[in-house]
Amino acid sequence: MKKLALLLLLSLATAHAEDLFNGKDLKGWTAFSSKEGVKLEDVWSVKEGVIVCKGDPIGWLATEKSYTNYKLTAEWRWGDPQKPGNSGFFQRINDTPSALPRCIECQLKHESAGDLMGFQGMTISSDAARAMKPKKFALGELTGGVKKMTMAEKKAGEWNRAEITVQGDKISVVINGQKVNESTGVTVVAGRIGLQAEGGEIHFRNISVTPLD
Repeated sequence: MKKLALLLLLSLATAHAEDLFNGKDLKGWTAFSSKEGVKLEDVWSVKEGVIVCKGDPIGWLATEKSYTNYKLTAEWRWGDPQKPGNSGFFQRINDTPSALPRCIECQLKHESAGDLMGFQGMTISSDAARAMKPKKFALGELTGGVKKMTMAEKKAGEWNRAEITVQGDKISVVINGQKVNESTGVTVVAGRIGLQAEGGEIHFRNISVTPLD
């Protein structure tokens, strides 16, 4: 365990962050919508250096590039503080695109930010006390999940910062400087990084990824 922690620190020390969002347009990103005929610009736009997601219909925006081991850093806030909705950061999106893709999600639903969930066969282990039971629903299958250890998100409408480290079969989540979740047993596969549209306007900015060895 100590050796793994040391290797991770060395990787972070020698790695360099890459901006995923240039602050001007959505170059390098592609979109998927659950509703046929919906274009990227119907849901996603850029205003004053911020990615604005209308939240409807359900879908996601993902990087064109795939990553396996990395640290993702991003900021988000709810567009309407009176009606915070649901969204998430998708990790290692792989397989055929669908409304809820095969991936690991870091939940951003208001007051649940930091929960971790594996969908469509993506595995994730957990502390029994915080485990989510597998289940099937309209959009697919929840393979398993881990509820956050503590809540660190700010009031709806304020900017939050997330740092998600995906290394081998391990994943950890830091929100606003506080570690809120971690798990092992994560399926190791290269995949894209995504932002989810799932009800409620949400804004994103300062999105970067630091690839790790």
